[in-house]
Amino acid sequence: MPTFRPRLRAGSLAALLTVAAVCAGDVVARVFPFGPLTRSVNDLGNQFVPFHARLWDLLHGNADGGLLLNWSSGYGTSFLPDLGTYLTSPFALLVGVFPRDRIDLAVYVVTVLKMASAAALMALFLLTLRGGRWWVAGALGGSYALCGWSVAEASYNPMWLDGLVALPLLCLVAEWARTGRHRIAGPLLVAVVWAANFYTAYMATLGAALVLAVRLFTERDDRRAVVRGLVRAVCTVGIGVGLSAPVLLPVYLGTKHAYPGWDRPFAPAAWPDVLARLLPATYSFFTPALFLGTGTLLLAVALAFQRSVPGRERWAWAGLVAGVALSMQWEPTHLLWHAFATPNGSPYRQTFVLAGLVVIAAWVSVSYGWPERRALLGGAAVLVLLAAGAAFSDLVTGWTYPLFAVGLVAAACALVLAGRGRRLAALAAVLLIGAQAGQAAAATAYFDRQRLNRLDDYAPWGERQRAQAAVVAGAEGWPGYRTDPGREQTTTNDPLLVGGQGGAYYSSHTPAVLTRTMRALGGGWTSNGRAVQSLDNPVTDAVFSVGARVRGPRDPHQGSNAPDDRPVTVSRTEVPPLVTVRGPGGPVPYGRSPFRNQERLLGSRVYTVPTTVLRAADGGAVADKGAYDYRVGRGTYTLTAACPAGSEAYLWSPDMFGRARLGDGPEVEFKGQLPARRAAMQHLGTVGGGGSVRVTLTPVRAGTVPHGAVGCLDRARLASAVTALKRTGATAVHVTGHGVRAELPPGTTGTVVIAAPRIAGWSCQGRPADSYLGLVATPAPAHGGAVDCTFRPPGLRAGAVAGAGALAVLVLGGAALAYRRRRSEAGRSGRPGPDRAPQPAGAPEPVEV
Repeated sequence: MPTFRPRLRAGSLAALLTVAAVCAGDVVARVFPFGPLTRSVNDLGNQFVPFHARLWDLLHGNADGGLLLNWSSGYGTSFLPDLGTYLTSPFALLVGVFPRDRIDLAVYVVTVLKMASAAALMALFLLTLRGGRWWVAGALGGSYALCGWSVAEASYNPMWLDGLVALPLLCLVAEWARTGRHRIAGPLLVAVVWAANFYTAYMATLGAALVLAVRLFTERDDRRAVVRGLVRAVCTVGIGVGLSAPVLLPVYLGTKHAYPGWDRPFAPAAWPDVLARLLPATYSFFTPALFLGTGTLLLAVALAFQRSVPGRERWAWAGLVAGVALSMQWEPTHLLWHAFATPNGSPYRQTFVLAGLVVIAAWVSVSYGWPERRALLGGAAVLVLLAAGAAFSDLVTGWTYPLFAVGLVAAACALVLAGRGRRLAALAAVLLIGAQAGQAAAATAYFDRQRLNRLDDYAPWGERQRAQAAVVAGAEGWPGYRTDPGREQTTTNDPLLVGGQGGAYYSSHTPAVLTRTMRALGGGWTSNGRAVQSLDNPVTDAVFSVGARVRGPRDPHQGSNAPDDRPVTVSRTEVPPLVTVRGPGGPVPYGRSPFRNQERLLGSRVYTVPTTVLRAADGGAVADKGAYDYRVGRGTYTLTAACPAGSEAYLWSPDMFGRARLGDGPEVEFKGQLPARRAAMQHLGTVGGGGSVRVTLTPVRAGTVPHGAVGCLDRARLASAVTALKRTGATAVHVTGHGVRAELPPGTTGTVVIAAPRIAGWSCQGRPADSYLGLVATPAPAHGGAVDCTFRPPGLRAGAVAGAGALAVLVLGGAALAYRRRRSEAGRSGRPGPDRAPQPAGAPEPVEV
């Protein structure tokens, strides 16, 4: 077993190699924080950076809401599932030491630290698995942390990197369970990784279980030892998962109440593409990012030819790597890896487990001695064949084979020189580590550029965000009214970033009731309904008590060609309080028209919804698509209708991607492409004196336009409706991080409605809250007075009970272990133990039978 010093050296080398390669790649690509460009790992366009801003606010006592309820996003959403999904990693707490206006830099540092920690832990596990050269363990640990999955995919989803850390950590815990060591520390570490991110922790646990199975198979322990090791491992995982239950259960149930988003059936990647992703400078979102560095791959494939490795061990590790690789391409095992549900986005999120197993196989290969000539030739031949198979893939670029060839030659030379004296061994170390670092840095730079070309490019924190935050802070009136940071956003989670209490929200836990309610009201979305956008509309602002709305220029990195030099401004309007009262009787359910749906939620008729006629540029009629929509393609169309003069015209066309103009007014952009993108209802202008509405539509993609696409708002009627709701609404509203208390006028009757989505977990007056067209509601108290509504995320109570039970088992188990240890030590030393009486002088020692 290696001593502490080699382990420290190996871990330090692995971490240093990882940090140097990542930063060098970012320097070459000139991305943040080393250049003017940005990428999703750290920029504000990343939807996850605002969550870290929310954590900063919580740590400094500045957040609207608390751990249970987030009043900033989606007009009031559950926060504990988001906390458990994105922010419960111990690394996330580091953002609190950075200034808030450098939150993008804080996330960058946290991201790199996670990768470095994963590298160090893998190096530590390799030396625990088998003794060997510390610098080789360090190089392989760095190779694991710099795998393609890490730098190409997980780096812009920081919570995925918790799985990268979890795999070697859980492998260490499995090794402790096999040998009966660290029985208290093991469950605690399992709890930490499962609470940090249960999704990747689940995959890492499966991977660690496979590693443990091979260890039990290859170590030739007796059957009793194997059974004891398995029982200890199962108990360790069970207690650890139980300890994480207060976070784990709310996260799990949060996914059950979330909008389903993208429902894409699994389709295995083409094998040439899979092989191509083993090589440097290749990229695709829907293939496994298997790049590990040519040196690591050479050692791993050489294992099958390495005669110094016992055959049982050689084929067990090689078979495990091959089996896991095949399991990624077969739907039943694909579903097993992903907890029986194909995920939104990349279907190969378990790739880091395969990367870790390849690194372990490489270590087993080299830990028995440097590969002999036969093993090196065989391994190199296999790699060349794999590279040749990748030639049939379109993912291969001009840099792929040169980088691969240089890495293969450097690794082969290093392994040939390694066993030929100390000086040549030092040269071998330089070649092996240098080739690994160089390939990883080049791959990082390539992936940076690919993401900039294929994904959106956003600016880091700058003048735009400072201006927005200042305007929001100046308009703040919460809880008297909400301040929405606006439609022109950097990210759907802008309210978390610049302040306010807006309707925009993105999460894996975006509530289905929020998405469906905003869809009924004419709202827009991206990410197949998971990213709900703010709806700039005076009727919905009245319904949701948005008394201040920020408007400003379009984000310059959003890809629009039109210059936008508008200043950041705020508009104020009179709105009802957060808690209003509606008359007796239930509302009419939502229908197809968002104009009528807004009226149902408001309780007053404020729109004229005219009959429309859509004609093509040549004046010809436009064919229908179904009973409710016109079919449109790329071109120019004219939509005509009649509305009262002086009313405000709004256009609802959720499936149109293009532009619209009322008369000679300004053009308005629509970015709809159902079901992935839904364009929000937008204001076009004021109807002229003749009452004629003539809208020019210019779609750039095929889509549809609804028959009832135009609604004309009467501002006077809206003002009367607001006045009525203010008169009967709450006289005082108090909000907390777990609920709302509203004081009602004396003699109030009817239904009390809180302007917040009725997500699971709300209760009022000691009973589950009702739903009023998607909002929280409860009957008014019989004698007036106050209404108290509280929010508790589903699963919190059961999770707390399970966590307390697991903690009790851990404490009792620890006490029992301590008692047995004291008794055993007392027996060995001859001193009286807890149940052993002192023997008189000269008395014979008792004989144990």
